Amino acid sequence: MTLTDTDVLIIGAGLSGIGAAVHLGKKCPGIGYQIFEQRSAIGGTWDLFRYPGIRSDSDMHTLGYNFKPWTEAKAIADGPSIRKYVEDTADEHGITPHIRFNTTIVAADWSTPDQAWHVTHEDEYGARSVTTCRFLFMCGGYYRYDEGYRPDFPGEDAFKGQFIHPQHWPEDLDYTGKKVVIIGSGATAMTLVPAMTDKAMHVTMLQRSPTYVVSRPAVDKFANFLRKVLPDSWAYSFIRWRNVLLQQFFFKKTRANPDKARERLIGMVKEELGPDYPVETHFNPAYNPWEQRLCLVPDSDLFNALKTGKASVETDHIETFTANGIKLKSGKEIGADIVVTATGLQLQFMNGVDVSVDGTKTDAGRLLNYKGVMLSNMPNLAVTFGYTNASWTLKADLTSEYVCRLLNYMDQHGYTSAMPKLEQYPNQTEPFVDFSSGYFQRVMDQFPRQHTEKPWKLNQNYSADVKNLRRGPIADGVMDFTKAEEAESKRPALQAAE
Repeated sequence: MTLTDTDVLIIGAGLSGIGAAVHLGKKCPGIGYQIFEQRSAIGGTWDLFRYPGIRSDSDMHTLGYNFKPWTEAKAIADGPSIRKYVEDTADEHGITPHIRFNTTIVAADWSTPDQAWHVTHEDEYGARSVTTCRFLFMCGGYYRYDEGYRPDFPGEDAFKGQFIHPQHWPEDLDYTGKKVVIIGSGATAMTLVPAMTDKAMHVTMLQRSPTYVVSRPAVDKFANFLRKVLPDSWAYSFIRWRNVLLQQFFFKKTRANPDKARERLIGMVKEELGPDYPVETHFNPAYNPWEQRLCLVPDSDLFNALKTGKASVETDHIETFTANGIKLKSGKEIGADIVVTATGLQLQFMNGVDVSVDGTKTDAGRLLNYKGVMLSNMPNLAVTFGYTNASWTLKADLTSEYVCRLLNYMDQHGYTSAMPKLEQYPNQTEPFVDFSSGYFQRVMDQFPRQHTEKPWKLNQNYSADVKNLRRGPIADGVMDFTKAEEAESKRPALQAAE
């Protein structure tokens, strides 16, 4: 065992990474940490995305941290407000001096003799160096920051207009009086449509297939009332749990009776758009509710934009691009000056870092998830991955709390490493998430798998994870602990899926 450069190395200074640092400071005051951030600023997703209308797709009482009440009037907040919330959190807790910006992780190798991770990283000039740490905490999200998903379109070279991906929005883009076509049907597309109607001549959302859409008020009047009569922390906790329980209730009811849920969801859209709008064509997905994430729109802004005539939806496939727009397979042509490819993200696990154990490279697709936090036979490594059916930060907070409990337990008992030990890879496994969205399906073979039984089962339930991660035993019979003098005799044996 060698002396490390830091106790805990956190990867990412976004919502998850800043939260992890605060939890460490509060619950593990004797443990040192550093944060490596590949970009030049705090904020992660909320600093990267700068397209018009960028906002949360869930309420801030659950997307916010459990230790810092959201006190703004709007519960569905815009991107700059969320970025400021993360920056303020870092400032309030003295996190910023611990961050090394413009630092990209290239590889991480666990050394059994050293009982430490050796992390190779690059600075903004490409110069490489190595930092050692006791524990590696991956909080960098689940998609590539340098490149979004963008399919090739037939005939696109003929198009004389401008292509833009929302992940790389030009600051100086002027779309005044322009015909804009947004390709996509997810949260980004549905945010852009109403936001761009302020200046554009017309905005068309072109989708291959529909998505379920739900409108909610941007302002939670009851939450704002509670803050007037209760301390912020009390009001925030109450609203947070109310929203969590409502989300869980709705998700459970939807999965139990999808036909009824579909009828209600589509009925709500019909109420918004009226009897003459072709809702069955544009807002009636082929899949059941919550097989993919529902899209939340604040104050019916998407529907209002459609009703003004400044925006429209086309549900069709692209035949080919032309010089001045897009020809659809139905034969219809859409004129376009600007095409926004809101076609999704490129997912990657553990930030695309090459991870190895004693020099042997691991394949995440051949590992099992452990409690939604760690990985089979991987020592001193945790990964933050939020919920697919609720706000990301709910799971991020619980993940950080669990890591703090684990680190304190190790220090109390003199352990240098902790590893979820899997003796034999099970015959029956399931994908990491039960989600049919294309951006997940394209890369699920690169993500760890899960089993049907605890602790290898990934919960998509906050209440269950509170019990499991906040209150469950650290020494559960699966977690294998090692002391420095035992290290050589307890080398990790990586399991491979057959």
